[in-house]
Amino acid sequence: MPIEFGLWRIDGDERRLSSTKLDQESRLEDLIEKDPNLLGRDLLIIGRQVRTASGNFIDLLGIDADGDLHVIELKRDRTPRDVVAQALDYASWVRGQTYNDIKEIHDSYADGEAFESAFGERFNSARPEDESGVPEDVNQRHTVTIVSSELDAATERIIQYLSEEYSVPINAVRFNYYEDNNREYIGRTWLIDPKETSEQPGKKESWNGRDYYVSFGESPQRSWEDARKYGFISGGQGEWYSRTLGQLSPGDRVFVHAPSEGYVGVGEVTREKTPVKEFTVDEDGERSILKEDLDADRIDENMEDPEQREYLVGVDWTDTRPISEAYWETGMYANQNTVTKLRNQFTLNRLYDVFDVSE
Repeated sequence: MPIEFGLWRIDGDERRLSSTKLDQESRLEDLIEKDPNLLGRDLLIIGRQVRTASGNFIDLLGIDADGDLHVIELKRDRTPRDVVAQALDYASWVRGQTYNDIKEIHDSYADGEAFESAFGERFNSARPEDESGVPEDVNQRHTVTIVSSELDAATERIIQYLSEEYSVPINAVRFNYYEDNNREYIGRTWLIDPKETSEQPGKKESWNGRDYYVSFGESPQRSWEDARKYGFISGGQGEWYSRTLGQLSPGDRVFVHAPSEGYVGVGEVTREKTPVKEFTVDEDGERSILKEDLDADRIDENMEDPEQREYLVGVDWTDTRPISEAYWETGMYANQNTVTKLRNQFTLNRLYDVFDVSE
């Protein structure tokens, strides 16, 4: 059973306010659409009255910073059986939504604003440093929340049974309505702790099999100007920073991102991950990169330590630019891993145009 919510006035006219049923539950839909934080979650609403494959309509559909979907359904005057059955039908449909499906739902609802831009504006400040844009894996989990101004015992019993016995990601929230001296208030009470509702891994945006994202952070061991001049990308000073370079093979295309700045180059991989002391360049014949006049004067640091040393991957640059001219747009993909598959089509479309390369 939910914990009872009470509201008291204490400014000289001490008394408990009596709660009543909201005259129109559609007002709750309007309020949640305007401010999803009423549900205690930071959500971006991506659709209202979203049509499903069965021809029915989800009241509100939201997405959180992790890319997980939230079905928000008002109980209205439906029977417990009807509202729960409808919610489960919506959950079965939502579970199959891909990145492109989610983007299409949002873009139709938002009247012209791109999904990636809206997501970035809503969540980027709350995400870890050097991560932005829509997560690579979306819809890994989903939850269903039934919203009402009052909950009957049968609805509570069914929802608790599904959640506790079968781990169905469903919950209910009741909004108590109060009125005092022409002022209106609502108070929120959850049926189940919302942290307990979750679902399993889901869908990724498709990958074209060629394009990779590379994070290139400058340091005493690493200089973007050296990388531009001598044709490489690099990572090291910790196995976590160098291990993903092993994903790259000759023929792959890389788009390079300077953390906190933007995208600075695109090129084709010509040489696999190589320890710095073995990497050679074609300056007056094959010679070690360590013999060149480099901005990164500590590129050879820890070069005898397989876990700590710098590793380089050869790249034939198609186009590069100084970090001061980096390209960035709200909603573009960024990640703190050194190399990831670049699946985000919004980001790719922008980069194809900016760097004048083909899809």
